[in-house]
Amino acid sequence: MMLEIGLIAFTTLFATVGPQDIAVLFAALTAGNTAAKRRAIALKATLIAAGILFFFAFFGDTLLGLFGITLPALRTAGGILLLLIAIDLVFARHSGGTSTTSEENEEAVTKPDISVFPLATPLIAGPGSIGAVVLLIANTEGDRLQFAAVLAAIAAILLLTFLLMLIAVHVQKLLGVTGVHVVSRIVGVLLAALAVQFIFDGLAASGLFN
Repeated sequence: MMLEIGLIAFTTLFATVGPQDIAVLFAALTAGNTAAKRRAIALKATLIAAGILFFFAFFGDTLLGLFGITLPALRTAGGILLLLIAIDLVFARHSGGTSTTSEENEEAVTKPDISVFPLATPLIAGPGSIGAVVLLIANTEGDRLQFAAVLAAIAAILLLTFLLMLIAVHVQKLLGVTGVHVVSRIVGVLLAALAVQFIFDGLAASGLFN
């Protein structure tokens, strides 16, 4: 069960964070930097994103309670959000849930330090990944082992993203635009199935159809 929860969390976060997309964009945004500077930017961005995602992992449930949001409502709404992201991934479209807009890209190019914006947020810790973390943690329903599995998946995705940024130039050459889209489409199909399951679970637990 713990392994299953970990795999679901990893797949969901892989789709919402998109480490391969971030690596390609990172290579383009840091083309004029030295290797040492790129490492520093990648590390800072990863640490800031980790702080954001782990904050929502530990305190997201408290925030939900403050706003009176129930678990069935979160499952349904989160599933819809993830389904929209999955559709964008399958059709290789960019949305604000997992990537930056064209205006944000133009602003990022002029910034001397891109580690906070757009790398840490919204690319790594964006609306999609934050929503996924809150939903995944809520689904553990207080089970410590499942909670630990989700935390491990978050850490694994952050580590993978960091490592891919370190070898971003090679990733860009290896995958290219077509390769990135192929990976995104495959993951998008998996995420769509998970999203629909979240919606079904939310509706079933809501009691609307009893």
